[in-house]
Amino acid sequence: MLKKLLIVAGVVGVATLVFKRVKASNDERALWHEATTAPDLR
Repeated sequence: MLKKLLIVAGVVGVATLVFKRVKASNDERALWHEATTAPDLR
């Protein structure tokens, strides 16, 4: 029982890390896109 709990906790921990890295990557890409596109001066 304890072994299963540790496995589940490990999977949840890894999933959390992956989610944070993907979100950080997307945020960084959006920031660069905003910083490098020409402003809309209409």
